[in-house]
Amino acid sequence: MTVFTPPEGAVTNACGHDGEGPFYSGGAKARHACSLPTSKQADTTFVKRVVGMPGDTIAIVDGHVVRNGQRAAEPFASSCSGEECNLNAITVPKGYYFMMGDNRGNSDDSRYWGPVPRSWIIGKAIASYWPPDSIGGV
Repeated sequence: MTVFTPPEGAVTNACGHDGEGPFYSGGAKARHACSLPTSKQADTTFVKRVVGMPGDTIAIVDGHVVRNGQRAAEPFASSCSGEECNLNAITVPKGYYFMMGDNRGNSDDSRYWGPVPRSWIIGKAIASYWPPDSIGGV
């Protein structure tokens, strides 16, 4: 799990850099992620998994990552159905990372606001403190 500052569009669920959205560039039915995030950082931090590295081709099928043509092993990912659980292939630009949450049917992530620049990544999440009954290592 990785701690990072998402793009400003993460807060509004929109590709704010081109005025399109909500959800995906071209609308949810287009199934195209924003190619790049907004140029501004949000005023919050998120914790998600890095599922795509610079140069990777990423597609999402039924909530599962298909990286460079191979379905990733993701036993931690929840099941997902519906249009929001699929995404046509994009190539992650140099210096950017594609982030996704484990709760695929209910996660604001790079499917909605594009990949994240390396400079916005803070570091690895090492512990959870909320909710209290889940305190421990990540």
